[in-house]
Amino acid sequence: MSLAVWTRRAFVAAATAWAVGIAGCAGAPTATDPLPSWNEGASKKAIVDFVAAVTSNGGPSYVPPAERIAVFDNDGTLWSEQPLYFQFLFMIEQAKAAAPQHPEWRDNPTYQALAAGDHLRALANEKELFQVLLAANAGMSVDEYDQRVRAWLAQARHPKTQRLFTEMVYQPQLELLAYLRTNGFKTFIVSGGSHEFMRPWAERVYGIPPEQVVGSFTPLKFEQLGGTLTLVRQPGMDMNDGPTKPVGIYRQIGRRPILAVGNSDGDLQMLQYSTQGPGRRLAVIVHHDDAVREVAYDRQSHIGRLDKALDEATVKGWTVVSMKDEWNRIYPPAK
Repeated sequence: MSLAVWTRRAFVAAATAWAVGIAGCAGAPTATDPLPSWNEGASKKAIVDFVAAVTSNGGPSYVPPAERIAVFDNDGTLWSEQPLYFQFLFMIEQAKAAAPQHPEWRDNPTYQALAAGDHLRALANEKELFQVLLAANAGMSVDEYDQRVRAWLAQARHPKTQRLFTEMVYQPQLELLAYLRTNGFKTFIVSGGSHEFMRPWAERVYGIPPEQVVGSFTPLKFEQLGGTLTLVRQPGMDMNDGPTKPVGIYRQIGRRPILAVGNSDGDLQMLQYSTQGPGRRLAVIVHHDDAVREVAYDRQSHIGRLDKALDEATVKGWTVVSMKDEWNRIYPPAK
């Protein structure tokens, strides 16, 4: 074996192990198979063939490293989103903590449903629900909010698995992120979740730094708070979902992705945008069809509905990943 080949293999193994290790999981990929949690099949082959094609210098599909942009949805794509979006659960806890400062909520049926844990009833009045949640998550500095997110994630656990929410990430996707970066890709999160919620932990868990997180955002004002000039969160939220995802990509990234990965109709426009343009491109949809190891849902789900995007994937030949058949492991090993 030549020194160049040995060095490349060692680098691949080290880089992949690092990306997986930051999520606290064992069983790092090997140099011979950077995607060990992906079963051999159509999806794995499509990904490996695509990466090989766009990184083969001199080949017809070669893409320079600066243009190797990969975007990933977060909820339901990189980590679980059932029974509710994890940020939603965090915001509910913030609302409960803020309730003493909002006596007007006592007779509010939506808040009463939240306090009782009846989330579906609370969701029935979506407009009023978000007024409560956004009010409870406003009025503080961005630094204080960052600290609240970190503190909550350090102790809050998933209601079914009792694992920390940051342990509810998908092992195959951790491997995919590392594999792409090893091959010169720059990986971004493009999510309907707020970047204020994702940025405090995305680098530790996914290896994606804060500046590569594109999400919904809360209006901010630079003003006095407690005697200090700081950025203060305001009520409201500018959503980054569905048709606004390509807008967020254009504004923050400035390059059209060549690879996009999502799991729901909220990712449809991001997949469409990424697959347009010249050269080879790849769209991947994670299909939640594993009722035993995770949750099976698609067209009728109230969270992460996959309907229109699934139909378009069939028409356009996008890669649809069966979690049940194509992932031999869902989550990293429990600590």
